[in-house]
Amino acid sequence: MSDHDLLAERFEKDRPRLRALAYRMLGSGAEAEDAVQEAWIRLSRSRTDEVENLSGWLTTIVARVSLNMLQSRKSRPEDLVDTTETAEPHGEGAPADPEEEAVLADSVGVALLVVLDTLTPAERLAFVLHDMFAVPFDQIATIVDRSPAAARQLASRARRRVQQRAPLARSRAIGVYSENGLVLKKGRSDLANAFLAASRQGNFEALLAMLDPDIVLRSDATAAHLGMDAELRGADAVTRLFAGHAWAPLPAVVDGAAGLVWVKDEVPFLSFRFTVGDGLITEIAVQAELSDVDIVLAL
Repeated sequence: MSDHDLLAERFEKDRPRLRALAYRMLGSGAEAEDAVQEAWIRLSRSRTDEVENLSGWLTTIVARVSLNMLQSRKSRPEDLVDTTETAEPHGEGAPADPEEEAVLADSVGVALLVVLDTLTPAERLAFVLHDMFAVPFDQIATIVDRSPAAARQLASRARRRVQQRAPLARSRAIGVYSENGLVLKKGRSDLANAFLAASRQGNFEALLAMLDPDIVLRSDATAAHLGMDAELRGADAVTRLFAGHAWAPLPAVVDGAAGLVWVKDEVPFLSFRFTVGDGLITEIAVQAELSDVDIVLAL
């Protein structure tokens, strides 16, 4: 197999994730495919032996291309948000995969795409990259040509606007990706639902299967005062903490990550934020100080 074929094979592994990113940025299957194809053209003309993290490099390229496309858009009457039936096919002349298109549309939701169209290009990029694809703010900052702190503010501002404008579509609005690009249960809060169900049922094995062996649970001072462990290490200990409890938190997106939130009198008072790596929960952050925490309930 030639070097070009190897490179093409490597690119195809990243294509679904890159297309999902571009779709969330642009709201159009056709434009998303254009952005991905542009990334391939740039990749094929580059010296890849000098690229340490090819997936990260491709993410940056697609994000920049999508940002440029957003910035150059002219006002026009047609709706740029595709539905499952009208989304463009993958690749040149390739038939669309109906299941993949359905997953793509379902994991985003037309409601969210409409809201995203109200954001500035920089806000949209920061929100999509960080909250949906777990791209660090240092990397986002280089794309929008701002400081990491400014990139964080862009994402926070966008997140607030999304929460304000799409409260009824929240359960389908947020697609959460782990750091390695793996979508959590087709973009929904199924991870949190599965964790909650296993906990209530006392399903020790199911809970253990979701946790990294070296998982760490950490609680802030207020949560610890309420009775949570300040720190707990290991899958066995964390599983024993949660298994068999008749508790009733709600699945949620907490600061852009899957998690659970305990609500009292319609006000969140305790959150459990999951950090995910390689498909397993590696950390649970328990917080009772929620004044600076962004929470989207997945009702």
